[in-house]
Amino acid sequence: RMALAHLLRAFGDWDPDLPPLREATEAERGMIRWQIERELNAPLTSSMGRLFDAVASLAGVRHRARFEAQAAMELEALAEGLAGAPYPVEITGGAPLVLEPGPVIRGVVDDLAEGTPPARIAARFHATVAEAVVRVSEQVRASRGLDRVVLTGGVFQNAVLLGATRQGLDAGGFEVFSHHLVPPNDGGIALGQAAVAHAC
Repeated sequence: RMALAHLLRAFGDWDPDLPPLREATEAERGMIRWQIERELNAPLTSSMGRLFDAVASLAGVRHRARFEAQAAMELEALAEGLAGAPYPVEITGGAPLVLEPGPVIRGVVDDLAEGTPPARIAARFHATVAEAVVRVSEQVRASRGLDRVVLTGGVFQNAVLLGATRQGLDAGGFEVFSHHLVPPNDGGIALGQAAVAHAC
């Protein structure tokens, strides 16, 4: 679903030869398109995890997840130990800054057309997300003078992404903080909620 939604947004239509289109039945494609076009039961999401889901499906790695973050974990495993140039990164907006997914999706589709292996696509995608974090951090530093960056959220359970992002931020002269004792995902949120409740 996420791959089909991103493809529709990036291209305005679907190429039936792409992996997620081949995977989906005609009925599924029709229903998903109907929901997207009518904005029915298809809320917008800013979740990085959903972008990982879309890229995993595009690359033919995982179309249907059986548990949370399965697609992201499989992309991470493919990317481990590989280098890759980032896809085009476009940052828009001001408050908040937004990573536009369209150039990333179009870059993945271009790679697919050239026969790029899924592992190379996975490596390039991880490099792209890391580059986006660095670029956003640079813009925030330029506008607000901040040079400390905290890497948190479930996506930073991904060791490949965490390492690449930290490396880019270190090279840019940022002071970088990441989790050591408390998990960056929902476990950390739950602990924070408990701390706030205890303080009240």
